[in-house]
Amino acid sequence: MRLFFVLGALFGGLGVALGAFGAHGLRQILSAEDLATFEIGVRYQMYHALALIAVAWAMSRWDHAALAAAGWLFVGGIVVFSGSLYALVLTGQRWLGAVTPLGGVAMIAGWALLGWAAYRAG
Repeated sequence: MRLFFVLGALFGGLGVALGAFGAHGLRQILSAEDLATFEIGVRYQMYHALALIAVAWAMSRWDHAALAAAGWLFVGGIVVFSGSLYALVLTGQRWLGAVTPLGGVAMIAGWALLGWAAYRAG
């Protein structure tokens, strides 16, 4: 459970740094569309950093294997979803957009498992 809390904190801090980088360092370089895409990556990273902290909290209350799976799906979702958006914008490799939905599916599955574990624990 501590690992997911630490990863949530790290992804959250990195999200703040990337958000500031996007707002201050990329504003003059990127098109408005690319800047919006970068910001979507940051936003979803931040949401799921908090989700990782929620997983850590849930693991402290309930013993359910789905919680660890949810945590790893959130980690993978952040890396694939947000990471592919960052890479797409910074490299111009538009094919990376085809990878992004895989991260989104991981995030959705993580939420489903988190909910399932909470339901089963009650």
